[in-house]
Amino acid sequence: MSTEAESSDASARPSSKGERTRQRIIETALDMFAERGYDKTTMRAIAAEAGVSVGNAYYYFKSKEHLIQGFYEQATTRHAELTPRLLDGKETLAERIEAALLAWLDIAGPYHAFAGQFFRNAADPSSPLSPFSADSTESRDRDIALYREVLEGSKTKVPKDMADILPEMLWLHQMVVVLYWVYDASPGQEKSRELARRTAPLAARVVALSRLKILRPLVKQGEELVRDFLITRRPE
Repeated sequence: MSTEAESSDASARPSSKGERTRQRIIETALDMFAERGYDKTTMRAIAAEAGVSVGNAYYYFKSKEHLIQGFYEQATTRHAELTPRLLDGKETLAERIEAALLAWLDIAGPYHAFAGQFFRNAADPSSPLSPFSADSTESRDRDIALYREVLEGSKTKVPKDMADILPEMLWLHQMVVVLYWVYDASPGQEKSRELARRTAPLAARVVALSRLKILRPLVKQGEELVRDFLITRRPE
């Protein structure tokens, strides 16, 4: 991870004892997953390495799988801390979208070896561990708020009736990049970075076109479909 990301992480250290314990468990688990692999790392081993009891580890995380949620929370928190500094001085929307996407890839990069395990739930909206689930609302809203900042700091003017929709659409664009990154076997996942660079101008163009009244209903319908079938509803 970059020095800038590490600095941001340090500035966002949790203050309460419980928060510090929870954070230590997450960080320990991620280190062990990277070293031993996800399948070979048990909750008992994580607890021992983190210096907490097994019961305490399960108090914070119901299962090893629930560390997916912890990782997602940590990644979005770091993203929200790091990205604003990278946006400084960037005025075009394409530049700002690219900076936000690359920042996420920098943050997630060290964990790519076991990313498939963490993001296999992303394709299943019925899973509480999915980024689209109700359980992920806080983390999802944090990243959507970041893309609101990406929009507001650009030269591109956003219609008032689109102000709540477009940040969410940009977050969905990020999720597409994330899914590609999960399966990216290129050295250093450079293809994912190239995808971010090449699609950022396209996303910016879509935002610019949303100013045209004739296209706004299409954007709104797309957002409604995503919210109804990915975020709000669960398959029965």
